Amino acid sequence: MIDFDNVGLRYGMGPEILRDLTFDVPRRSFQFLTGPSGAGKTTLLRLMFMSLQPTRGFVRIFGHDITTIPQQELPKLRRRIGIVFQDFRLLDHLTTYENVALPLRVRGKDEASYRTDVVELLKWVGLGDRMNVLPPILSGGEKQRAAIARALIDQPEILLADEPTGNVDAPLARRLLRLFMELNKLGTAVIIATHDLSLMDQVDARRMILSGGRLEIYE
Repeated sequence: MIDFDNVGLRYGMGPEILRDLTFDVPRRSFQFLTGPSGAGKTTLLRLMFMSLQPTRGFVRIFGHDITTIPQQELPKLRRRIGIVFQDFRLLDHLTTYENVALPLRVRGKDEASYRTDVVELLKWVGLGDRMNVLPPILSGGEKQRAAIARALIDQPEILLADEPTGNVDAPLARRLLRLFMELNKLGTAVIIATHDLSLMDQVDARRMILSGGRLEIYE
């Protein structure tokens, strides 16, 4: 689904912040992306989401070289990838329901075609009773779950989660991890960027460790 071949990335004329990355993300796989703060985990996720292009090497997403994909084709490919941002990126003037439904709404879909899916998804992440609440009223954990639901509403083949448990307590972190594991069992490939070792120790999954711009993989 995702293939990196000798990928390097630098900004401007600065030093490479990612170098010689070669790995793949198989279908239906589950992996953690870890490393110290500032190692480039978010940058690597942005390459996977096709919002950055490599300085050298090749990145293939669903078999497409991302440097040759026509600009008008990118939104269609990105819909196959869900992403949960570190800062949630919820719109404060929209309810939880409206935030989750937004990706479908902006594509012009009729609400009658997706309302049931949005409601069921919100119930699945434990926000069934918070559908009509605005984000400023939600707790950090509730915002995180709303962001996860929004990332899943298009039924992506891959989910990228950037520090999804960074703003929640340990019990909620375990609950979120169970959600990701359930999603993976349903067929979605999951990549969780985290520095939380206790979280990673709960799952026997591949670890991709980013340090000094290079990647080591432990199956």
